[in-house]
Amino acid sequence: MTTLSYDASGAARQALDQHLPALLEDKVATRIFAKDATLWGPDAEAEASVRLGWVEAATVSAPLVADILALRDALRNEGVTRIVLCGMGGSSLAPEVIAGTAGVDLTVLDSTDPEQVAAALADRLTETAIVVSSKSGSTLETDSQRRIFEHAFTEAGVDAKSRIIIVTDPGSPLDNASREAGYRAVFNADPNVGGRYSALTAFGLVPCGLAGVDIQAFLDEAEEAAEVLNDDSGENIGLALGAALGGTNPLRNKIVIAEDGSGIVGFADWAEQLIAESTGKLGTGVLPVVAGPASPEATLGAPDVLVIRLVAADADIELGEHEVAIAGGLPTQMMAWEFATAVAGRLLGINPFDQPDVEAAKVAARGLLDAQPEPVPAAFTDGAIEVRGGDWLGSPATAAEAVSALLAELGPDGYLSVQAYLDRLAYAPLEGVRDQLAAITGRPVTFGWGPRFLHSTGQFHKGGPAIGAFLQVTAASPTDLAIPDRPFTFGELISAQAAGDAQVLSEHGRPVLRLHLTDRAAGVKQLQDLVTTLAGQAAPTPES
Repeated sequence: MTTLSYDASGAARQALDQHLPALLEDKVATRIFAKDATLWGPDAEAEASVRLGWVEAATVSAPLVADILALRDALRNEGVTRIVLCGMGGSSLAPEVIAGTAGVDLTVLDSTDPEQVAAALADRLTETAIVVSSKSGSTLETDSQRRIFEHAFTEAGVDAKSRIIIVTDPGSPLDNASREAGYRAVFNADPNVGGRYSALTAFGLVPCGLAGVDIQAFLDEAEEAAEVLNDDSGENIGLALGAALGGTNPLRNKIVIAEDGSGIVGFADWAEQLIAESTGKLGTGVLPVVAGPASPEATLGAPDVLVIRLVAADADIELGEHEVAIAGGLPTQMMAWEFATAVAGRLLGINPFDQPDVEAAKVAARGLLDAQPEPVPAAFTDGAIEVRGGDWLGSPATAAEAVSALLAELGPDGYLSVQAYLDRLAYAPLEGVRDQLAAITGRPVTFGWGPRFLHSTGQFHKGGPAIGAFLQVTAASPTDLAIPDRPFTFGELISAQAAGDAQVLSEHGRPVLRLHLTDRAAGVKQLQDLVTTLAGQAAPTPES
């Protein structure tokens, strides 16, 4: 039995009261499930007509289960005990949440950082199979990961073709090339589902099923959830959540998503891409902020922030003034949030299925790879940190002063985006600066690992409202890895991705501060200490 519970206060409750009559009169719920592409206006109709397959994904994907489980059993019989997922954005975020919540081991490689790639290669290679996932079939990061694993398998005396499984759209360049190459298996996903809505397609099911998740039960629950959401009723929680996301007045365009006992591992990271990439365009949208229930954004009560708490079904939650609490199993939540994001798109007056500004950073990065320009000189070096910034920076003397100058660029409705192009597993504690920076600024702070956030919040940064400030952290590495049959290395690729994104952000008039760590360990510690010092300076003096 599918259970989904919802409670809301303040602006979220008012948004539902304001928009529910029209949502019901226009039969938005049943029209979404009928795949009515006219719901988002004439400009969105062409895209929407080929992007609504997610509403029936649980049913359409059911025939995949038997083949996935048969392949899982065959791989286990051959001694394959480890599955590595090579993918970015929608191809990696959903599987990571599904496997993590199920307590199943799945290595997700969604990075071009040479140290993170090297670590993935070094772990039980002879017991490993890789799932290479790319909707377009031309994702540069994923292609590079496939190339180096294929080379490593061969060098280790492993039949590479028997260890490579492909997930892609039918007819994509990867689909055709993989079948010609004779890889172990090729799974095609429904081409009428966009990447960020693809959790219940082959992109979510293949890696998780091979790793050991009960994907049949997952689909069964999602199918029940779809039936519940397909209802033009005032009790439809998906409509309520959609109104909260996109219908507050004035718009609360920072949505803090806080894990507060739901038991779902990493859900906010998945929802972050879904919402930011779907809504952040045409100068509007809502920015998801992944935070904890006691983080500054969740407690300060800023007028542009709405807090959504992910809670257990039986939780006794006392809501704050402008908060939402939502509970449900993972498949149910995924269906509800996909549905709600589509509803929010209608309320915001945008197309929730395109991503017009994502390509710009990819083009810039590729241009830098081809041109191989000389690095932009640092404004100055402070310890293990080289500092680079635009004309807005002024003349700071230290890295701390440079960070303070960036924070001063934040307006009363702004947000700070921290973007760390590092091994996200080895340097995970760096995320701790997020709460500190939020406390210092009193403004929402997002933390993204590069380059994966480029496939997530990158659309909002460029297409949403021009209110962000950007702290980019890059790092030198004594280790680099060649990409087989490519004229650039992983180190050169991630450097170009960072520089390309900074270039596009600057062209959009966004302030970007780049801190380049000449020594990773020393630079990370210096940055953590720097933020701690700034937090201490910003803390109120206790009353005597």
